Amino acid sequence: MMQISESNNQRHSLFSAMNRFIGAVNNMDQTVMVPSLLRDVPLEYEEKDEVNNAVVLTGGNGAASYLTDRDMYSYYVLLKSIRNDIEWGVFQQGDDKKKEKLSTAVDKCRLDPEEEDENLQKQFHFHLSGLHTVLSKLTRKANTLTNRYKQEIGIGSWGQ
Repeated sequence: MMQISESNNQRHSLFSAMNRFIGAVNNMDQTVMVPSLLRDVPLEYEEKDEVNNAVVLTGGNGAASYLTDRDMYSYYVLLKSIRNDIEWGVFQQGDDKKKEKLSTAVDKCRLDPEEEDENLQKQFHFHLSGLHTVLSKLTRKANTLTNRYKQEIGIGSWGQ
């Protein structure tokens, strides 16, 4: 089967970002054979920050984030849940009430059609950019979790 390489524009598409995320979570899911081993294991490595006298967590990509109460297991469950939401959709109870509140709010602040269209386009681009950023971060988390799991069980150099 011939694979088509992604062009630079396709690489930045939402569809590609979702596919990368789903692929990373699928890889994580296939690698993690015993999810309970992930409990109470921090996702990143701990290092001491001498300047702020705080514990700093650094992931495989070198990015630092300050200590949170999440362990690898909670990230594992979160990433799988988000993957399922992307693949199967999100069922929300009370949709009718939300639509009613939204339509009431829209009625109160009616704009002329040209301003409304421009506003919708700005909102769309804002949310699209945010979604792409979040998916990229989640993909990195899934890859970091997979690599940390391999290190924890002693197969860190396999498949590289």
